[in-house]
Amino acid sequence: MADRQSSFLRAVRTAFFSGLLLLSPLVVTVWAFSKIIDLVGGTFRPLFFFYVPAPLRDQPSLTVMWDVLSTLIIIALVALLGFLSRYVFGKYFLEVGERVIQGIPGVRPVYNTVKQIVETFGSQNRNLFSKVVLIEFPREGAWTLAFLTNKQQGEPQSRIGPGAWTVFVPTTPNPTSGFLLMLPKDKIVELDMSVGDGMKMIISGGAVVPPWPVAKVSALVE
Repeated sequence: MADRQSSFLRAVRTAFFSGLLLLSPLVVTVWAFSKIIDLVGGTFRPLFFFYVPAPLRDQPSLTVMWDVLSTLIIIALVALLGFLSRYVFGKYFLEVGERVIQGIPGVRPVYNTVKQIVETFGSQNRNLFSKVVLIEFPREGAWTLAFLTNKQQGEPQSRIGPGAWTVFVPTTPNPTSGFLLMLPKDKIVELDMSVGDGMKMIISGGAVVPPWPVAKVSALVE
């Protein structure tokens, strides 16, 4: 009988602490929010609702409602300030900083080069290149990485012959300049390499070689 009571008490104690652990995060969260609402809302309530009649504003049953509204207004104002600092003031300070950098001798060329690379190959122009390819350039037997930019057939491509593709051959290590070539598609070798990996290889001058499955390398060697 004693063993049964002891087992029952242990089960009740275990269940109690399990429930306490489950409720603790909820209780702490509710307590924290209530303190924030009481502190923020209670502090700014007279400033936001001074026009509300005092009997209505100070009525105990409506105090929580006014505090919640005051807290929401503060959150909205802070978010608005963050938006302005990011898109208005941030843009202004960025322009000022850029003018300062442009005035430093020796730094301007490096800054302009990096800026051109970011603008050319950033997220806004990520779809400029559809594929990494290999072509023979600048002479037959010498291969270089290039980017396939278009398969559409305009006047230049049509005058070359049916099926000419347009590729861009960037220079190393500054890929913002390069050569625009229109070649027959049988002169272009398409690669599995991603555009990002191809750009890393070009900017590094070939020092960075993207990994490729060993099975495919072995198959080509055989």
